[in-house]
Amino acid sequence: MSATTKELLKKVRMIVPPMLEKFHKGQLGRVAVIGGSENYTGAPYFSAMASARLGADLSHVICTPPAANVIKTYSPNLMVHPIMREINEVPASHEPASEIASPIINMLGNLHAVVIGPGLGRDKLMQATVATVIKAAKEKNLPLVLDADALWLIQSQPDLVHGYKECVLTPNVVEFGRLAKAVGLGEDDLPDTGEAGCKKLAKALGGVVVVRKGGVDWISDGEKAIVSDGEGGRKRSGGQGDTLTGSIGTLLAYRDVYHKKLWDTEGDLDRSETLMLAAWGGSAITRECSRLAYKKHGRSLQASDLTDEVSVAFDTLIGEKEESKRKALFWFMSSYSKLLFESRGMLQE
Repeated sequence: MSATTKELLKKVRMIVPPMLEKFHKGQLGRVAVIGGSENYTGAPYFSAMASARLGADLSHVICTPPAANVIKTYSPNLMVHPIMREINEVPASHEPASEIASPIINMLGNLHAVVIGPGLGRDKLMQATVATVIKAAKEKNLPLVLDADALWLIQSQPDLVHGYKECVLTPNVVEFGRLAKAVGLGEDDLPDTGEAGCKKLAKALGGVVVVRKGGVDWISDGEKAIVSDGEGGRKRSGGQGDTLTGSIGTLLAYRDVYHKKLWDTEGDLDRSETLMLAAWGGSAITRECSRLAYKKHGRSLQASDLTDEVSVAFDTLIGEKEESKRKALFWFMSSYSKLLFESRGMLQE
């Protein structure tokens, strides 16, 4: 592990809150994933479960009714809201994107971050609904993570996120090319698809953070660029990017808690730096999940195998703060002493 990677991990660790008794439900992460349609139910589940496994207190999925019925069977740990609608689910003469978006917008004030795109699809009404939600989220200065078919929306309407400094885009190589073309960048403008290309696209989008996924992941806000080059698995099964979006979502929630100083925080990182750190940290954790899962499963690796490794990857790269360890040790010793006392009492009887 390079010195640069160690330093970045140290900074990511700074924005992760310790597990303290004073925190109540919801303070350590309320994240929603908007996506999930009749044909795509796995992606929002993998994203929301990564968010939950990384420690978000409350993990929501906002999807269509057919998708909700399926996703609810995957896990009882997620809160699933059948709010979204595809165009074939409403009368032909009635496409109420604003009406469908309304209950979602009402939820935004109770969320730390929103992931949009996993399993979204390109249905006209679904796309219009999330466009309305993005506009409302920007008004509330709510952090967004956009992936998959949310990027399809952005390539046709780049102004939706242009200049929004609380936004992370996570394109693969094909999506990166489409976005670049959408903002007027040609092949001559992109000397490569690594650091320079990532920085140019982020700058062209007005300073949003771009995570350019690939053999290594480049992260840039148009001014700075950092690389996530930890070893990953060699299997390229679908759905691994959903672990990335959910992980970034939870780290963005932790970032919010950090800036509210709900515990005795370290350092004084600014919001632009912590946004980059959340994106980089999500990438580092996802790559480690992929490495661990590939080591176990080889070519049979599936996206669900990454979900099982999120907590291990977190412990390996970041780990719990000393405050959390002391609380855990105190709880163990107290429980052990109580059990020992009760056992002695039973023996005397």
